[in-house]
Amino acid sequence: MAYRVVWSPAALQDVEDIAEYIARDSSRYASAVVSKILAVARGLRQFPTRGRIVPEFADPAIRETFVYTYRLIYRVKDREVTVAAVIHGKRLLDSVRDRFGG
Repeated sequence: MAYRVVWSPAALQDVEDIAEYIARDSSRYASAVVSKILAVARGLRQFPTRGRIVPEFADPAIRETFVYTYRLIYRVKDREVTVAAVIHGKRLLDSVRDRFGG
């Protein structure tokens, strides 16, 4: 049975910000990056635990998978995957820690 994938408003804003930033140089590449992020998120419906446990949290429910240089960070709970953040790999995770309530 497939999991339900939902996006937090903050994660949607992250993707929009990424697209705007990349589009300054290439709208085509921005579109490709966003498409890949969305495809990876859709893939979590079938394989929600494929991502690694986020080292900064050490919580098996909070996982991440990489899309190019971005970390797609999500929580698996019950039959739902909640995408909480999409951040650049060099960005400190502390800046999104509150999205997980801690």
